Amino acid sequence: MTTTTDAGTAHRRAVDAVREGLAALPPNAPVRLRKKTSNLFRFRDGAGGLTVEGLDRVLAVDPEARTADVAGMTTYEDLVAATLPHGLMPLVVPQLKTITLGGAVVGLGIESSSFRDGLPHESVLEADVLTGTGDILSTTDHPDLLSGLPNSYGTLGYALRLRIELAPVRPFVRLRHVRFDTAEEVTRALAEVSATRAWAGERVDFCDGVVFSAREHYMTVGEMVDTAPYLSDYTGQGIYYRSIQHRETDFLSIHDYLWRWDTDWFWCSRALGVQHPVVRRLWPSRYRRSDVYRRIVALDRRTGLSQALARRRGVTGVEPIIQDVEVPVDRLPEFLAFFHEEIGISPVWLCPLRQRDRRAWPLYPLDPDTTYVNIGFWSDAPLAEGQAPDHHNRRIEQVLMGLDGHKSLYSTASYTRTEFDALYGGATYRELKARYDPDGRLPDLYTKTVTG
Repeated sequence: MTTTTDAGTAHRRAVDAVREGLAALPPNAPVRLRKKTSNLFRFRDGAGGLTVEGLDRVLAVDPEARTADVAGMTTYEDLVAATLPHGLMPLVVPQLKTITLGGAVVGLGIESSSFRDGLPHESVLEADVLTGTGDILSTTDHPDLLSGLPNSYGTLGYALRLRIELAPVRPFVRLRHVRFDTAEEVTRALAEVSATRAWAGERVDFCDGVVFSAREHYMTVGEMVDTAPYLSDYTGQGIYYRSIQHRETDFLSIHDYLWRWDTDWFWCSRALGVQHPVVRRLWPSRYRRSDVYRRIVALDRRTGLSQALARRRGVTGVEPIIQDVEVPVDRLPEFLAFFHEEIGISPVWLCPLRQRDRRAWPLYPLDPDTTYVNIGFWSDAPLAEGQAPDHHNRRIEQVLMGLDGHKSLYSTASYTRTEFDALYGGATYRELKARYDPDGRLPDLYTKTVTG
């Protein structure tokens, strides 16, 4: 195992600091982390919070055991940089560089290996968690705490250290972009790849897709390979998602594949003008990153600029629709039909997901025998006169419930308490909350993710 004494010492100091910070807070003071970056879309005042300085490093990588010990606030950008030199990667690497390992576990994460390896929390072997009582508990001794962390959003405790499994990689990824005219066709393809881990007789290591319209769907399958005849680069003038429509085959380094979506925040940089050729040449490459774009959006939310511009155009207002939702794969055509008719945002991301094993994760329950598809859409929609500020998001929730689906809670949610409890393990959550945060030092999950 590769590790350093300095890393271990710094980690222990950081753990002591965050525990002391929690103890020093008045009993009724809100508890939160003071993080440099966030991928949540529940914007809030950035002042205050517990310091997490020093909890952002990879502590050790064990190439033989294929494991890594990682501090909870470590970004996947830093985690991947530490594991790739060993020919290894986390089993699931969420799409954006500044998502943290702890954030992906307590707030969920997904990517194109999820059809095989599930969600990031499924590869956690053990964790040290700072609970609301101020105790640091090992999930080895408290397995119910580990099972309750996913989708808890820090309301049961903060993961200070995690030991995760790693998977071997090859240097390059060969991509095939396969077009389908109908939602039914791409649905069958995603289901086939999830079941067989192959497409057209060739192995599939990664699988996701993009919907550009009701008549233009793509499934992208990736196979890790040892050699490549050429390598594409989508960190400069080229834009990855546009290549999907024009190239049947492509090659990327494994590093560039893992971060293919970050340069343009999928396609959301388009709204900021970064895809215009002139703007792109002038925009420094070091600022073509998802965390930079999110800070711009946060500034817009604080100033209300986009709302003001919408009103000048004669629109009542705009509603941000930033969501990742999941439906059973056979319900995907129904959801897409509704989405095209009533919401109208494009493109849309597709990512097949199947739970890795039969363990129970009560706060985000999935049927281990069912293949799901994550559908991601991130844009604004105009509001008509008289429509509530969350009109479209609430409509999406209603349709999801009718399709046996639910959504991630990193953004706007309007569920009633009864709906929320039914979807996200309300009874189990309250038992865990009473056990690990009996005094309510940490926020309540429904309050944090829905009512704010």
